[in-house]
Amino acid sequence: MSKIVLIDGHSILNRAFYGVPDLSNAEGLHTNAVYGFLNIMFKILEEENPQYLAVAFDVKEPTFRHEIYKEYKGTRKPMPAELHEQVPMLKDVLKAMGIKILEKPGLEADDILGTLAKRSEKEGIEVALISGDRDLLQIASEHIKIRIPKTKGGKTEIEDYYAADVEAKYQVNPLQFIDLKALMGDASDNIPGVPKVGEKTATELMVQFGSLEGIYEHIEEVTKKAVKESLINNRELADLSRILAAINVNGDVEFSYEDAEVHDFYTEEAYKQFKRLEFKNLLGRFEKGPLDNKQTDYFKEITDLAQAEDVFEKALRLGEGRHVAFDIVEDSCEEEDFVGLSFALDEKEVFFIKAEGFLTKKYLMDKLSGLAGKVKLVTYNIKNKYDYLGTDRTEVLFDILIAAYLLNPLKNDYDPEDIANEHLGLMIPSKAQLFGKERLKKAAQDRAKELVEYACFLAYVEYMAAPVLEKKLAETGMDKLMHEIEMPLSYVLYDMEKEGIQVMPEELKRYGDALNGRIEELEADIHEQAGSDFNINSPKQLGEILFEKLGMSGGKKTKTGYSTAADVLDKLAPDYPIVADILEYRGLTKLKSTYADGLAVYIGEDNRIHSTFNQTITATGRISSTEPNLQNIPMRMELGRLIRKVFVPKKGFVFTDADYSQIELRVLAHMSGDEQLIEAYRMDEDIHRITASKVFHTPFEAVTDLQRRNAKAVNFGIVYGISSFGLSQGLSISRKEAAEYIEQYFATYPGVKNFLDKLVEDAKKNGYVTTMFGRRRPVPELSSSNFMQRSFGERVAMNSPIQGTAADIIKVAMIRVWKRLKEEDLQSKLILQVHDELLVETASEELSQVERILKEEMCAAADLEVVLETDMHTGDNWYEAK
Repeated sequence: MSKIVLIDGHSILNRAFYGVPDLSNAEGLHTNAVYGFLNIMFKILEEENPQYLAVAFDVKEPTFRHEIYKEYKGTRKPMPAELHEQVPMLKDVLKAMGIKILEKPGLEADDILGTLAKRSEKEGIEVALISGDRDLLQIASEHIKIRIPKTKGGKTEIEDYYAADVEAKYQVNPLQFIDLKALMGDASDNIPGVPKVGEKTATELMVQFGSLEGIYEHIEEVTKKAVKESLINNRELADLSRILAAINVNGDVEFSYEDAEVHDFYTEEAYKQFKRLEFKNLLGRFEKGPLDNKQTDYFKEITDLAQAEDVFEKALRLGEGRHVAFDIVEDSCEEEDFVGLSFALDEKEVFFIKAEGFLTKKYLMDKLSGLAGKVKLVTYNIKNKYDYLGTDRTEVLFDILIAAYLLNPLKNDYDPEDIANEHLGLMIPSKAQLFGKERLKKAAQDRAKELVEYACFLAYVEYMAAPVLEKKLAETGMDKLMHEIEMPLSYVLYDMEKEGIQVMPEELKRYGDALNGRIEELEADIHEQAGSDFNINSPKQLGEILFEKLGMSGGKKTKTGYSTAADVLDKLAPDYPIVADILEYRGLTKLKSTYADGLAVYIGEDNRIHSTFNQTITATGRISSTEPNLQNIPMRMELGRLIRKVFVPKKGFVFTDADYSQIELRVLAHMSGDEQLIEAYRMDEDIHRITASKVFHTPFEAVTDLQRRNAKAVNFGIVYGISSFGLSQGLSISRKEAAEYIEQYFATYPGVKNFLDKLVEDAKKNGYVTTMFGRRRPVPELSSSNFMQRSFGERVAMNSPIQGTAADIIKVAMIRVWKRLKEEDLQSKLILQVHDELLVETASEELSQVERILKEEMCAAADLEVVLETDMHTGDNWYEAK
């Protein structure tokens, strides 16, 4: 038997919007609703395998329901702008896929769906009707199944209702469901219903009397006096509500099953739409990304030494005014995993030079490094290619990854195909689409043509994107940031990764054993205080122990049990020793798994950890560290700080650690131009004590430790756009008191308040904020219809210019320190950056030089109205140096 799937367009789009976290593409378009809709639709199609498919939408024109009741749907809130913009977007996607769209003035989508469902049933066609609206349960039958999806956290579950399922759930059959709704009304559609008759009473009446008509025929048998009177006094309202609630299953709907036939949806136009909207997880549904140009005609594979020589000679003849693009095609940096080199001299001369015979890896890399400095070389993710280039002259190099990141720092990734799509309007297949998890070395043998296409497209995209990105950087004022900070920094980070930091494996093991001993002690103490053994790592068991067995107040019960999140336990810890022990236990177990055990995996044969430093991850421009993350080593807990003892310099060296002092506050003073704050720094006294003295109107000498602590919290909180609620939580004071602190702070430093307000105002107008060095951070949250999102956007607008400027300054400092160490031909090396801190592995005899270089270069990294200061320490391990 044939089957048709009918989808309620607006309803499912709405469900997806609220069920899928906010997503946006490079253009800033919100895409979560469309993405969620497609996932639901694909799930349904896989389950139903229908012969026909159609999607119905409401139109703006009034329907017959509005004509008889002007207030119909009058209480509905306007659709959020982020959802509204996705309606035409979804229609474009469906049209690109060749899916039949249905809409008709005067009819709601429900009427179109109801009409086609009943018509199909008469034609002997099974129906699966997909909607989030339970109104459609009234048309369920033995052959019409209503499917209601629920999306939470991106996962979809679907409730199915045939006629028997409706009766089992609601105690009425589908036709009776209309009368049920007429009695109880519907707030979402503003169907009035009968006053004093809710869902429970309406169900009881329908079970007893069978229909609206039956109720009124036996009105005297209604036992509840108030309900009976309301029914008698509101008969017209009940009849009106029934008309409004009933779906028109005989609508004038033109429909051809031929137009709705299910076919191959994965067209070239659909592929373009999916790429534009950046639905990476859905692209695998296409056999291969269609190539929307004839560029492959200019791709050529080279396996001959003479031809390869000719390519490199041509590149050399181009000269410094031109650029060429290259990419390394390999599975890893190991010799046996090298596949070849792709090269673009211009848009019509693109080559893949396969590594075979005389075309060895060494030959190709020697030729490549010979070009460095003679022509401008463009590539993707240059930090991973410096090994092959043999140069640190970043002024003759260009990385399209870094450029794309600067232009849009909010994206999750910047793959070459994303850059091609966003900046060239070009659709190219990704590595995953072409080869899945297959190694490139194997693909070169089994799927040579596709491998050549893939390799050449890399170089082609890099070649074509470079001038486009250069122009956009200049237009946004970020060209100087790119060439003077980010590109030089890429080499500094490469050098730091190569150097790594030495670890003593045996000390790391001893540290882990010490942690384990304390963890076991705490576990025993916790069990003794609880009066029973239980799994401390199980939130469910822990919640039951704390809030049921021990009777602690403040328990928040969820569907899965009591919340034992850190914010809940932090409030209980001062009054309950067992909770303080649990918090310590959690901290130590995390330390052990993440650091004591986790770091051991990353120790190389040279006894050094070579972390990866990322410069295209954070929206503010901060550098991050991964595999492993050396920037998150805890500092507050002494046991956490002790992990630094396992990091040691090599023989004959010491560690020199320099840390900026209150860099973000100093940046705030400079950028705000607040005279009081600038003067406070120029006094060269304790800034928090000065602030406390001014805010609390207390003589400097009389400021208490508590006042200083509170002033410090406000000082740093202001940088992060802290609210009175956040400050009250941090200081354990009332919101009113916290608000007064903030108010007094702004009265003391009025320039800061004006500056922060102006940042928000400008961000709303421009859509972005900038650092002192011109780095842009878009703030799309400010245009959100959601209050919480807008509030977050305001905090971002306030703190990003400050955090971003501080991040830029430390980057400049790293470049300057690295260059000085090299210029003075020192053995000492910059090996680590952690937020505002630099660590140099220092040759003992060079200590005084290194200290001078760190102080001079870090303090001169930016010209501020207040002096940049550093704290410097030296030691035989990282713990001592910090």
